[in-house]
Amino acid sequence: MDEATSPDHLNPLQRFGRDVKQVRLARKLTQKGLGRAAGYSEAYVSRVEAGLLARPSEKFARGLDIAFGTGELFAGLLRRIDEGDHPSWFAPYLNLEGRASRILAYSTSLVMGMLQTEEYAQVIFRVSNPQADAEAIEGKVAARLRRREVFERDDPPILWSIMHEACLRTVVGSSEVMAGQLEFLLTAAASPRVKLQVMPFSAGAPAAHAKPFIVLRFTDAPAVLYTETRVGGKMHDSEQTVDAALDDYDLLRAHALSPDRSATLIKTLLEEYRA
Repeated sequence: MDEATSPDHLNPLQRFGRDVKQVRLARKLTQKGLGRAAGYSEAYVSRVEAGLLARPSEKFARGLDIAFGTGELFAGLLRRIDEGDHPSWFAPYLNLEGRASRILAYSTSLVMGMLQTEEYAQVIFRVSNPQADAEAIEGKVAARLRRREVFERDDPPILWSIMHEACLRTVVGSSEVMAGQLEFLLTAAASPRVKLQVMPFSAGAPAAHAKPFIVLRFTDAPAVLYTETRVGGKMHDSEQTVDAALDDYDLLRAHALSPDRSATLIKTLLEEYRA
């Protein structure tokens, strides 16, 4: 193995693909045979092994473990790749977000991560990670966009996002970036799985007092609260704390614009950015 292809010079997805190939060859399987066993095409397996995909799917990783008889080895490797593009303190939230049946979010200054466009997220990560190189930024952006894969589950969650009007008026990057972001919000809001409300400046104290937070609800477990500061995020599972957050969310919903009026405001601001 030469220097260019040594493990130290491979990115995480290339190492994942190398591991797939090594186990496949050890099991004496062709790419076509592995693809058939995992439920994917030969071309898909080839691209994974070459590290050419932005990210193999979770379904494919589980298919590998079934085909190879490796328990949860490859599914675990894929999760660790995901976590590597997120701060360590965010991993506990990320794992729970993937299982939630309801995601209730309140944002005060920036569009929440799950609803950010690629261009918007790039600006956010460049500002918050000024020393990171382009490859690291791209990895973080891709990891953020992959969070929307929860909506591809057989039982996708309901996302209810209330965002302060400041999220829509704070120019992140440029007017072009903001126009693209607002267009995406309107598209997302058209989905039956996404409810979007805007908290107008005119709401006054109820909105100004509240801090950003997310409540995750589950069909088979108690709800949890996630809050974030400049030094990291924290999960809260105290029933009293979560109930208080849910009461706050009900109050925010009552003071926010209706989904239809929110869409109208977003369309108005979109035209301003386009102009």
